[in-house]
Amino acid sequence: MKFFILIPIYNDWKSVLKLIENINLQLEDNDNKITIFIINDASTEETPIIKDEYKNFLSIKIINIKNNLGHARCIATGLKYVYENFEFDFVIPMDGDGEDRPEEIKNFINLAKQNSNAPIVGKRVKRSEGLIFKINYFIHKIVTFVLTGKSIKFGNFTCLPKNTVYKLINDKSTWSSFSGSLTKLEKNLISSPSERGLRYFGPSKMNFLNLLIHSFSIIAVFKTTVILRSILFYAIYLILISNNITFITAIPLALIVIFAITILRISGREDINALNNSLSNVDSVESIK
Repeated sequence: MKFFILIPIYNDWKSVLKLIENINLQLEDNDNKITIFIINDASTEETPIIKDEYKNFLSIKIINIKNNLGHARCIATGLKYVYENFEFDFVIPMDGDGEDRPEEIKNFINLAKQNSNAPIVGKRVKRSEGLIFKINYFIHKIVTFVLTGKSIKFGNFTCLPKNTVYKLINDKSTWSSFSGSLTKLEKNLISSPSERGLRYFGPSKMNFLNLLIHSFSIIAVFKTTVILRSILFYAIYLILISNNITFITAIPLALIVIFAITILRISGREDINALNNSLSNVDSVESIK
């Protein structure tokens, strides 16, 4: 079976080099064809020399992006590029900083052999961040579930069959939120336990603001459901306070309206034309092996 590992990267080459070294070690005695695709999201740091010394990879390629896209759009571009240019069985997108653990790739491969047409997701069973972030992340999951009816416990670290990749690159929401789009498009996701690893170098880039943007992007994928539920919450709360409407009690009503408008605006990030034309932003492709 042919597996492509897709790694988006922006100015974190030290981590990527360590990651592919660890992936190579984890894939000893592997009888599958493994290709590494590094999606260079217009890094300003100079690309290091990557030696052809990884015996467990069929090849290593670097897809250089002209203009910085951000994580979700970088993955979307990478998926479109490999789908339109190569034959494969599965694509494994993963972060390049060590937080997606290479030890778990073998679990994906084993499950893929048993379920050749089903997407597999790395379900987070343990996180490595501090207490405050964990609390905020828990709130994000609860709010997402209440507003969308979806419990999304995975990120980019997944194993996608070719038919799922096709669906993703033909849906506008993939341009804004990878996990939200995958949840919307595929009803039968196979879960594989996944622990959030520690970054190889430097602090995590997932701060509160990034988490907020990430959360709103996922919620916006299900905007129709979210707006309908927001209207319902608005109506129920209005009935509850109808005999006691004051400036203070009216604040939640204003917040619901602001939230709904925000979600509609964020949903504007979804752009099928940009996704269809994303390969025009590919500058060059380097083959290391």
